[in-house]
Amino acid sequence: MALITFTSDFGLGDFYVPAVKARILSINPQLNVVDVSHQIDPYDLAHAAFVLKSVYKEFPKGTVHLLAMNSTSANTDGYVGIKLDEHIFLGPNNGVLSLLSDVDPGIVVRFSEAHVRASTFPVKDVLAPIAAKVASGMDLHDFGSPLPQLKKMIPRQFKASRKQIIGHVIRVDNYGNLITNITRDVFEKLNPGKFSLEFGRESLQTLHQTYDNVEAGDCFAFFNSVDLLEIGINQGHGADLLGLRHDSPVFIHFDSPTA
Repeated sequence: MALITFTSDFGLGDFYVPAVKARILSINPQLNVVDVSHQIDPYDLAHAAFVLKSVYKEFPKGTVHLLAMNSTSANTDGYVGIKLDEHIFLGPNNGVLSLLSDVDPGIVVRFSEAHVRASTFPVKDVLAPIAAKVASGMDLHDFGSPLPQLKKMIPRQFKASRKQIIGHVIRVDNYGNLITNITRDVFEKLNPGKFSLEFGRESLQTLHQTYDNVEAGDCFAFFNSVDLLEIGINQGHGADLLGLRHDSPVFIHFDSPTA
């Protein structure tokens, strides 16, 4: 059964989400629409991209991912479909799709005027029908022409040297845990065996395997399921208790082995 995932900042208290699903299913009632999240912070493109980037590879290849964020904004330059890692993504051309990967997509198609019409609800009136038809077997190129370059956004990057890594908090999750942009592979390449992790007024000299490797109320740090450094307080709201928030710096200092 063909899959469409749906990610938005619509929330669940209004008619927007079911209206989009109804439009998809009116075209092909055999499609399976899976909600990723509709609790994305309003207008937060980075949050939407982070959530979808963290989970899309768990779905079967060929899944169509509908990403609805700021689709009526003046910063949106039409609507596009891309193919990345054998998955298909549809959304506004406002930079959000560029945040899904550091690699340029293999296919980028800008949807033509024949498939785009003026609407106060383009996710329902423009993107949902295309998502339904692509998931039913039509090709992205049936809806427009190749676009040389997506509109791009530049995500916050960590800085790394043999002496240290300087990263930042990119997400505070529902539990108050702080997810950073420091990746496992970079840490493992640079780590000489001894290091100090500093965040706020706290420091750690070891990494853990999971949240409950420390006592309740103590700080933890480990690389999570998407291989990003995550820090927090076991059974506590780490962001509040540590005084950290989105974009707060996190430092890893490496101790070079003595000769």
